[in-house]
This record gives sequence, structure tokens and C-alpha cells, in this order.
Amino acid sequence: MVIFALINSRFLLPGNLSFLTQQTVVVGTLAIAQTLIILTAGIDLSIGAIMVFGQMVMANLAVSVTASNVLPIAGQNPIIAILLGILAAVLAGCLNGFLITRFRLPPFIVTLGTLSVFTAITLILFKARTIQGPEIPDALKFLGKTIQIGSFQLMYGVILMVILFAIFSYILRYTAWGRHIYAVGDDPVAAELSGINVNRVIFSVYAVAGLIMGIASWIYIGRVGSASPNADPLINLDTITAVVIGGVSLFGGRGTLIGTFIGAFIITVVENGLAL
Repeated sequence: MVIFALINSRFLLPGNLSFLTQQTVVVGTLAIAQTLIILTAGIDLSIGAIMVFGQMVMANLAVSVTASNVLPIAGQNPIIAILLGILAAVLAGCLNGFLITRFRLPPFIVTLGTLSVFTAITLILFKARTIQGPEIPDALKFLGKTIQIGSFQLMYGVILMVILFAIFSYILRYTAWGRHIYAVGDDPVAAELSGINVNRVIFSVYAVAGLIMGIASWIYIGRVGSASPNADPLINLDTITAVVIGGVSLFGGRGTLIGTFIGAFIITVVENGLAL
């Protein structure tokens, strides 16, 4: 940040700092899910595809014209559309967890496959149609609204991201489930011998990761103001980069969400600084 501030005086302006936090919000939220998965010695290449799938479910169900032919109540109540979009992402995460635990397949192979599957489903099911801002109900764009703090604009989605980081940092550090995640990632055989149901832990991690991806879908719609089936196709690589920069071991069992948060912010700072 110091280097970019010296190169360009606009870097530390309140407007740009506000933009920095808004740029971080989606990658940062998805990086929480990626961290949980990588801590179990797994990886998820389908994170971006599931997020896009979730947001397209939300947006399409919330648009009354579409919803009237599918689920009228979702068109009348956008909150239901949001919940169904999040549920779709959770089910997608559960599918990954099921394939990995039931058939003992490598997470890399499974999620590489489901990346293509969910991308194809999204394009076919929703006819590759982008839903523009004016069509989307305000409830779906709520997390894109901001609070004015002096000259700084703080987005509601950023507040939610910080809350999620705090919650899952606490869970990883102080709960049995969090300790089991580290144990499974460090040595699954030893974890099994100590009485931990390894498959249950792994499945639950992918399910919870799906929940976080669903929330990220809602944040993304608020951040961008539209829903596109082609949104951020490489965001899964950004989440992995954030996790690695943050010091989380790709071999599992080592790392913290604080490190991931810093990693996500570093990526945003570099991208923003080079763009100015």
C-alpha cells in the first residue's frame, strides 16, 4: 500500500479506499469457504461456478415474469428467492462433499468436474441471460448499499463479510468441529483412530462452504447490481491465491482465517494499485 500511495496520490483517497473494501468483499467471502476446504487438505475449483449458479437462481426467481412460471411466491417475496438461491448453493456444496466422501474421489477431480457441470447447468437453465439492475428487486441489492462514515462509504456486504470472518475464526479456534477440521487436514488416519468421523467432517465442510457461497451470491448481486451467468469465471483462482498468500497450507491442517483475510486484501490492493 505504501508503494502504491507513493506512486499515485489518489490511492489513499477515501473514495479509493472505499472501493478497495468493495473489491475485496466477494473474493474475501468466498475465500472463507475455500479456507475451510483447504484446511481439510481438499480444494474447490467449483466455487465460482456455484456462486454464479446461486445468484442466477436468486435473480431469476425474484424476477416476477420468470417466477410466475416457476415459483410465483418467490417473485412476490424476494426474500424467498434469496433463501432458495442460498439453498441451491448449499445443495451444490453437498454434492461435492457426497462425491468426495462416498466414492473417495480426489477433491481436485470432483470439483474440476462440477465446475463444468454447474457452469453448463447455469447457461442452459437460464439461457445465458444477464438480468440487469432495473429488473432486480431492491432486496437482492440490499448488501450493495453503503453507510456514509465521513468521506468513507462502508458497504453492507463488507460488514457481513467481516462478521462471517469473525464467526468462522471463532468456530475454528474454539469449537470441536473446528478442531476436527484441523485434525482431518493434518492426518486423516490419526483423526479416524482418535474417534473423529472423517467423512462426516469433510461432508459438513463442503456443505457449510456451499452456504458461504450462497451468501457470496447475494453479496455479488448487491455489489454489481446485476446477475450474469458469465460473472467472474476465474474467481476460484483468486480465492486459492488469497488462501495461499494468507499462509494456509495446501496440504491441510495449518492456517488461519485472519491470514486469508489479509491475503484477499493484498490481492485487491495489488489489482487496484496497478489499475490506477
